[in-house]
Amino acid sequence: MLFRQMLDRETSTYTYIIADLDSKEAILIDPVIERVERDLQQLSELGVILKYCLETHIHADHVTGTAKLRELTHCQGVVPDGASVSCADLFIQDRENLKIGAIAIQAIATPGHTDNHMAYLVDRTHLLSGDALLIRGCGRTDFQGGDAGRLFDSVTERLFTLPDRTLVYPAHDYRGLTGSTIGEEKLFNPRFVGRSRQQFIEFMTNLNLPDPQQMAAAIPANEHCGNLTSVNQSIEL
Repeated sequence: MLFRQMLDRETSTYTYIIADLDSKEAILIDPVIERVERDLQQLSELGVILKYCLETHIHADHVTGTAKLRELTHCQGVVPDGASVSCADLFIQDRENLKIGAIAIQAIATPGHTDNHMAYLVDRTHLLSGDALLIRGCGRTDFQGGDAGRLFDSVTERLFTLPDRTLVYPAHDYRGLTGSTIGEEKLFNPRFVGRSRQQFIEFMTNLNLPDPQQMAAAIPANEHCGNLTSVNQSIEL
């Protein structure tokens, strides 16, 4: 398996390339529209063909590169089941497997950061945790159908029950950290360690964070797979 992690410094977003080197099929997870040329160059240099763009959730802090990548490569756009995205080619459900060559990518429903959020377990070894579980943190729960109690349940009942050696790769990091493990997060993640479900809810409720800078533009754009033209046409209508 080929695995690459790439950072968009503007939004602290990680995009991932996963590819099967025998079939040459590849998937991009959480692409960013401003980094499409970078992603295409990486795919070309690695000699793999993009089959899917896969989203962990409808992002509020950046516009996805799916529409542009689909136009240029004829890949398919995949979003979590139930997400408000009319342009997706596929909707992936909880426990469903997406295959690229011999590699299985299993969806794990992890609502809480948003109401339709998925983490993805790749070959039973690499967890792409989205915003549900960050390195020594977690995603906020105060918009897009977020729910602190559901997030606590998602992390403790769905993710922390994976083997401790499972590698954790989040959708974002704001401190220069690149990866972790389930075992580490169970021991050291301050959002969860030593907190009951109710204490977690109270903590998340009182964060009082500012809205993401791109939120007003990003959410409607991502509901159109990052197709800014479609968003502008909808506004005009």
